[in-house]
Amino acid sequence: MMTGLATSIYTSLRTVLLTSLLAAGAGVATGAERARDLGIPFEGVPGPLNGITDVSGVEVGHTTVVSGAGQLVRGQGPVRTGITVIHPRGKDSTEGVYGGWFTLNASGEMTGTTWVEERGLIDGPIGITNTHSVGTARDAFVAWMVDRQWPALWHAPVVAETYDGALNDINGQHLSSDHVREALLGARPGPVTEGAVGGGTGMVCNGFKGGIGSSSRRITVEERVFTVGVLVQCNYNWGGEDLRLGGRQVADQLPVAGHCFSNPDIKPQHPWFPFCDGPAAAQDSPDRDGSIIVVVATDAPALPHQLRRVAKRPALALGRLGAISNPGSGDIFIAFSTANGGAMDEDRFNRVEQLPNNALEGLFRATVQATEEAIVNAMVAAHTMTGADGLRVHALPHEAVRELFIE
Repeated sequence: MMTGLATSIYTSLRTVLLTSLLAAGAGVATGAERARDLGIPFEGVPGPLNGITDVSGVEVGHTTVVSGAGQLVRGQGPVRTGITVIHPRGKDSTEGVYGGWFTLNASGEMTGTTWVEERGLIDGPIGITNTHSVGTARDAFVAWMVDRQWPALWHAPVVAETYDGALNDINGQHLSSDHVREALLGARPGPVTEGAVGGGTGMVCNGFKGGIGSSSRRITVEERVFTVGVLVQCNYNWGGEDLRLGGRQVADQLPVAGHCFSNPDIKPQHPWFPFCDGPAAAQDSPDRDGSIIVVVATDAPALPHQLRRVAKRPALALGRLGAISNPGSGDIFIAFSTANGGAMDEDRFNRVEQLPNNALEGLFRATVQATEEAIVNAMVAAHTMTGADGLRVHALPHEAVRELFIE
């Protein structure tokens, strides 16, 4: 691990991200604009925060790990990574939630899902990080749960990943258990920090810089109002092919896939993209094309078999944005319900409420709508980042998007 000036820079939900990071090439979200501010139309009625934390009890925390610049050296950097944590019932709770999951394309990892499938319960926090840090995060979650005396003899927490190896020294495995604990402790309700933060720090999405995004929708069932909240770690479709925004094909109207190496004096270890100026790199195609993790939360009393159905619906949102779920993309989704609190005891009979199956249409629609907006929010919030070997991934150009949608 790196020490001194090369130590990690932490950010959490409540942290004001330092603008000095930008000089080191670290893209961060300012919170100044979201997708709706650019005139992109979205369907449905969002909650007051338009984020996953509109679901009461849900808390989100980030640790962002950024250091170094220039030549990629394994174990030294540059580092552009982190972890994002979601506590379904808040970090002070030791009660699980009903859950279900779905994989659209399995070129990725989400730990604990075989136990979720079998049991219908999610215990502990949900984490999202980079591909080579899943084990570190999973082990830190287990330690957290043991320390907090979660009621089980063994634990299989949920940790998912997407690949940040274009911008980050992913093989250096710079995420530590302390970083994970920082995110666990720093998680809060309230507005979700979006963009190149936490697990989304080094991610690329739909031809531009990606990262963390969130959104929510409100639905009414038999005069009762429920909330559906979504958080994504968006790292799919690096090339931006077939990108659609607001129902419109825009890939040919925006500078997608402008990723380039900014320093021709550095020979890139992964010559997947051209140089920004000067001689061309080899431009070999990367052997994978990112991934996306989607976490769906609701306070509607959905049971595990219903949540498995809900967890399939983010796939339709990806299709709305032009995705085909490329062979190398890990597109994995998980859904949980915070309803039925106090009814998760596995040693006694529990009385639970169930949402009517025929009312699931509203839940499905809200999930698709919130997922679509969360992905675009991630793109809007992320700033241009320069990382390993001087690779520069450009932000979505706000003004160009605004011109497409605001007359």
